[in-house]
Amino acid sequence: MRRSSVRRYCLLALVLPSVVLAQSGAPLSNTNTQISADPFILALAAARAGEFADGADPPEIRSHPLFAYLEATRIAFRLSQVEEADSDADEQAAEFLRRHTALPVARGLRYDWAVSLARREQWQSFLEQYDEAFADARLRCQSLAARIALDRTEGLVPLIVERWLTPRQLPGECEPIFQWLRDEGALTEDHVEQRVRMLLENGQIGFARVIARRLPDERSAPLLRWAALIERPASELEQFVASSADIESDVLLDAWSRLSRDDPESALKLYEPMLAAVESDGELVRAVHLALALGLAWDRRSEALAAFAAIPDHELDDYTLGWRTRAALWARDWALAEEGLEAMSPRQRDQSMWRYWAGRVTEERVGRRAARTHYEALLDDDNFYAGLAAAQLRRRLRPTLEPLPRHDATLATLARNPALIRASALFDIGLPVAALREWRFGVADLDDERDRQTIHLAADWQRYDLAVATATRLGVFNDYPLLYPTPYRDEVVAATRETGVQRELVYSVMRQESLFRADVVSSAGAHGLMQLKLGTAARYEPDVGTRLSREDLLDPALNVRLGSAELARLIDEFQGRLPVALAAYNAGPNAAERWLPDGQMDADIWIENIPFNETRAYVRRVFWHSLVFRWLASRRAQDTRDWLERI
Repeated sequence: MRRSSVRRYCLLALVLPSVVLAQSGAPLSNTNTQISADPFILALAAARAGEFADGADPPEIRSHPLFAYLEATRIAFRLSQVEEADSDADEQAAEFLRRHTALPVARGLRYDWAVSLARREQWQSFLEQYDEAFADARLRCQSLAARIALDRTEGLVPLIVERWLTPRQLPGECEPIFQWLRDEGALTEDHVEQRVRMLLENGQIGFARVIARRLPDERSAPLLRWAALIERPASELEQFVASSADIESDVLLDAWSRLSRDDPESALKLYEPMLAAVESDGELVRAVHLALALGLAWDRRSEALAAFAAIPDHELDDYTLGWRTRAALWARDWALAEEGLEAMSPRQRDQSMWRYWAGRVTEERVGRRAARTHYEALLDDDNFYAGLAAAQLRRRLRPTLEPLPRHDATLATLARNPALIRASALFDIGLPVAALREWRFGVADLDDERDRQTIHLAADWQRYDLAVATATRLGVFNDYPLLYPTPYRDEVVAATRETGVQRELVYSVMRQESLFRADVVSSAGAHGLMQLKLGTAARYEPDVGTRLSREDLLDPALNVRLGSAELARLIDEFQGRLPVALAAYNAGPNAAERWLPDGQMDADIWIENIPFNETRAYVRRVFWHSLVFRWLASRRAQDTRDWLERI
């Protein structure tokens, strides 16, 4: 994808209505057609701007598979402009929906029409068109406002109370229905308190305080105290243990859990006073032990084992037993690790992860020969722990290949599916969210054989993210040539030559970060193939020779170059310790530095004790991806002994 593609998408972002537009970023386009030479794209742009050509559209536009989207765009624009009660745009919307009511293209126009009707307070028509399936919080509130306006209020109170009781701030369109509830005397203090509690549980502290002001002082005081405990758990808990103030157990435990997670050092200092303050509540005492034990385990503190020891095994669930076992591994307390494994449920104990650790514990307690059976049973699992087991056995590992047969006749039939044709066209113009709606519509009624062939279809389209997602849904994991492609080869070769990072590692990170989507932007503001944040990329502006923008990070060549440079920098910063460098790439170098042990440690134990679930899974998956890419490149069994290098 070249910069012209980025510019084209930025124009389309101004072009298409909610029926199509649902994502920002640049497209992974399968066409080199320039916007100036594409009559259909130009027609879409004109429609969004309200520029409608006189007369009928030419045949090349009317025959386009996305012509219905062009029609919907024109109608949506007209609906956004009308002010009168009834208009030609309403008639056009109604006629369009009659023709396309079951198709994905109708969803967005229904939304746009509902928004227009609500803006014009055409409540009867609004309710006729309203559908919960496409409604957001704003429209849901407006549907209740419509009933108030039409005096259809029977049974309305519980519906509005249900809207009120939500753990987040709602749009302004909801306030009229809440005011009606107040005027009816149906919004009680109990409802207000419930809402504040839900907001506090969701971390919405500021808005919770605003709502709490509606309560009398005697009811708001404990809620405001809870807000303070969330914001300042250490100082507020110090006051609690000094004064034995009356605080609800759940609120107290919430604050203690936050302190144990975020500041285990302060929690340790308060541990004994806290136990003394709650000693009369046996259940709360156990919860205090457990919250501190987990916080200390996440912080890899040796004191975690003593905190866990205060809780009987039968009161620990699989999650907490997992962390107690990790803490034992970190402390190299193999006997306690074995106890933790034995206490787990059979289902958890049968996972590859814990089967591997059963082997490690057996090796440490009994000897390598006794552990061989554990390790050998893992070799066919095709995951990170299979690689670790192979390393322990000093064997090379070959992934288990299970090809998904390709049926060209079925693929030819799928290629004629109208919904999939529309999906392909939407992908081509850089609108993956709308394309996915059409894709799901097109595959909804396929039998198993044809459904599995859509994995090949998505790969043929170079929509590798869709191919992998579909394969995961259908339980297809081991067709590695299909699910581990190597796109952007020129960009990757250039970047790896410049940075010295192995190509297989770059592809592994790319696969884990974006599934090869150049246009993806995460909720955290990471962009493109290697999921770079602008602040990270800015470090390389002197090398690039220009100030970088978010749009620049959607350019594959630049993104791969900077992502590879960042990988190289982190590998160098952490003295070649790849697990730490990968953890730093995912969670940031400060976090990875904080997680380093005081002395040397086995890499498998260190990885297992990464406190962030996402980062721990990330490191494991990138290691496995790298093995697969190396095997695909050579078709030779791979040596994984470097996975066990000490940290």
